[in-house]
Amino acid sequence: MEKTDLRNLTFEETKELCISLGQAPFRAKQIYSSVFKVRSIDEITTLSKDLRAKLSETHYIGNLSCARKQVSKKDGTVKFLFELADGNFIESVFMKYKHGNTLCVSSQVGCVMGCTFCASTIGGKVRNLTAAEILEQIIAAEAETGQRISNIVMMGIGEPLDNFDNVVKFLKIVNHPDSLNIGYRHISLSTCGIVPKIYELAELNFPITLSVSLHAPFDEMRTEMMPVNKAYPLESLIRAMKDYVKKTNRRISIEYALIRDKNDSAACADKLASQFSGGLFHINLIPVNNVRETGYKKTDTTHVLAFQNRLIKRGLNATVRRELGSDIDAACGQLRKKTQNLQEDR
Repeated sequence: MEKTDLRNLTFEETKELCISLGQAPFRAKQIYSSVFKVRSIDEITTLSKDLRAKLSETHYIGNLSCARKQVSKKDGTVKFLFELADGNFIESVFMKYKHGNTLCVSSQVGCVMGCTFCASTIGGKVRNLTAAEILEQIIAAEAETGQRISNIVMMGIGEPLDNFDNVVKFLKIVNHPDSLNIGYRHISLSTCGIVPKIYELAELNFPITLSVSLHAPFDEMRTEMMPVNKAYPLESLIRAMKDYVKKTNRRISIEYALIRDKNDSAACADKLASQFSGGLFHINLIPVNNVRETGYKKTDTTHVLAFQNRLIKRGLNATVRRELGSDIDAACGQLRKKTQNLQEDR
């Protein structure tokens, strides 16, 4: 029988497990407050040896292996390449901010969305991550750095809303006070724009920050950069975003990667301003990371600031993302791709 990772259970599921084993419901709290702090069931010493043995017959505690780590000499950003139990690799990025430490986590092994500016999608999607595998990136990063992580951004490898059920389960687990107790308001989730799932997420009304990777204000341009736009064109996506804001009363962050001579024109800025003026939207401008396989180049700083000022003059809240880890393969998927290339060359 295939065993289940105890870290993949919500508190309610842990309670059901205890009842199925003939244990009192209070055992659930003993288990749940321990599984995120130990590396094996044997280390849960608040449980009897017999109960630990019984649990071990059907369950285990998963742990990621750190295959590689890169530390930025510029800002202390740490990029992790974690190996999963099946030999696949994912990436996580640890970043230091004044408001606390942030970890950017992956939600899938690879990605099927095909965005042309992103290294994560090269080679396609292998599989979804479980809720436990998403959460275990945080546990592993804290162990490697020796520092508490207080903020989570789901902007690593994969499209979170393409792994909707596992991501929702992860959000419930990581927020629980007996788990890692990371507040919803300290979690950001980024999507390329899967419209039906945006509506499903709105119904759950988690007080997280939703980020939408827009990157182009014109359909033809966006479709060329992001194939998902064929299924969900800008009109339907923008409507979903405005409906999300209305339903949740939560501001949406719009991710816009500036690519030289591609989407950084004055016309693009004006169109973007007309689409999102007067709403709870924040434009996050991102000087694109150079990715060898795409050929895209970063917009120069002067042009970035001119684009930002044009948006601000049109009444939008627009900021430029602070660049972190530029010397350590910071773009999503680059370290994983490099490792895959090395393995293939052997």
